[in-house]
Amino acid sequence: MPDLNTTRFPVAVDAALREAGWQPGRWDIQRAEQWADTLRSHVSPAGHRHSVFPAAVEAWAEFGGLRIVPPGQGRQVAPSPLLLDPLAGLHLARSLSDLGRALETELAPLGVEGDERGVLAIDLEGRVYGLDHAGDWYLGVDIDHALSALITGAHPTRLTNP
Repeated sequence: MPDLNTTRFPVAVDAALREAGWQPGRWDIQRAEQWADTLRSHVSPAGHRHSVFPAAVEAWAEFGGLRIVPPGQGRQVAPSPLLLDPLAGLHLARSLSDLGRALETELAPLGVEGDERGVLAIDLEGRVYGLDHAGDWYLGVDIDHALSALITGAHPTRLTNP
């Protein structure tokens, strides 16, 4: 049963996270470090490598492995199930590198949205992005905001070229 007195997440988001297995204080640094090692050692056929940095490892340690099913229809868009597993983006080193370069930062994989239709990524400062067939999206200033937006169906901000 969710703690209705939580202040970190809105009630519906908190409930969806807890249903997926999250709880305050969840921290699996060993699994996060295994993911980091796997990503660091992967090289694409064209020689692209993944970036691994503290903001990504921290997000993986707290939320990694969760399969989140949004509880409702969404405020502005239909929310999709989420899988927070950076290895779902293992073969996307070039795509993440290209977007990171365009954003003047580095990106690491965070997981997937829907039936792997969209990829979630996190940058050096902890901002979260989505990449899918319709474009690239800004999902939130940090993992908490991004999860809240994704779970509640808030409309993401499309990234455009300056």
